[in-house]
Amino acid sequence: MSTKKILVTPGDGIGPEVSEQAIQVLNTIAPRFGLQLEITEKPVGGAAYDLTGTPIPDETLQAAKNSDAVLLGAVGGPKWEALDFSVRPERGLLKLRSELELYANLRPAVIYGDLVNASTLKAEVVAGADLMVVRELTGGIYFGEPRGVEVRNGERVGFNTLVYSESEIRRIAKVGFEIAMKRAKKLTSVDKANVLESTELWREVVTEVGVDFPEVELSHMYADNAAMQIIRNPKQFDTMVTTNMFGDILSDAAAMMTGSLGMLPSASIGGNIGMYEPVHGSAPDISGQDKANPLAMILSVGMMLRYSFDLGEADEIIKQAVVKTLDTYRTGDVMAEGKTLIGCIEMGEKVLEALEDF
Repeated sequence: MSTKKILVTPGDGIGPEVSEQAIQVLNTIAPRFGLQLEITEKPVGGAAYDLTGTPIPDETLQAAKNSDAVLLGAVGGPKWEALDFSVRPERGLLKLRSELELYANLRPAVIYGDLVNASTLKAEVVAGADLMVVRELTGGIYFGEPRGVEVRNGERVGFNTLVYSESEIRRIAKVGFEIAMKRAKKLTSVDKANVLESTELWREVVTEVGVDFPEVELSHMYADNAAMQIIRNPKQFDTMVTTNMFGDILSDAAAMMTGSLGMLPSASIGGNIGMYEPVHGSAPDISGQDKANPLAMILSVGMMLRYSFDLGEADEIIKQAVVKTLDTYRTGDVMAEGKTLIGCIEMGEKVLEALEDF
């Protein structure tokens, strides 16, 4: 048996609820593949601030660095919106990404089973769509300096800086091409090279990296057009690589073609320790009511097994169990006629039952 250290940071709102179900799935499937788990739980986000006055305590950060992978629940909520920007829950998440050098975010947008009917788009538009968005995660306008709010000529001015170095672009482009090689060998790089010099450089460097991946068909698209095309014809895309801000926006647009953010996992990789989290937020309005959809968190476990432990087969088994469960059972966010409405806890139990068949 191989021993792996997993840090679980349940986060805020529905985070602890969906994390509990995901951990049960992880504990069930790990022994099949020779994994012995050492699972540690530490606070992050608003929960951590309430306990310690900081959204990312040193103890949590050190535990993350000592782990083989991190499983993270959603953070944030209205309760902490009045806090100073420097200690808001989201700063804990950003610091974790930065400290672990997680510069690449992988967000799949896939239709699971007959969830095609849960999408707000026409079934014929989204049926069969399978898009992976590779988002640069530690650079760009979210981290660039200078930044801030100051008074100029008697009025307040807010400013942020969009900056990318050649090395930052090169490394995320390489991830994009490598992911594309494992999929349909088709990569779309998204930028605004027509108006932003920083992304003009982005386009140039991505093109240069593409020389090393002759099997991958590379195309370029402006971000505004990409947003439109994801809604118009998502099946034209396979793998997409883009900047931090564009990736933040476009991955959410891609997510909605699937019908619910509650269905989508994500992976943050690049350093030695990967971090895995659902795409959805903390949903404080349904927290503690057993209404949350745990499937994104469960699918995040699958991504962890695939990308941190090279167990793609385990990931596929989890996906199959999720699809089988959805054939009959749904949480409220993806409820459809003819299905049985269940809560978060029971959904986790049904996935565990389905795992026995694979």
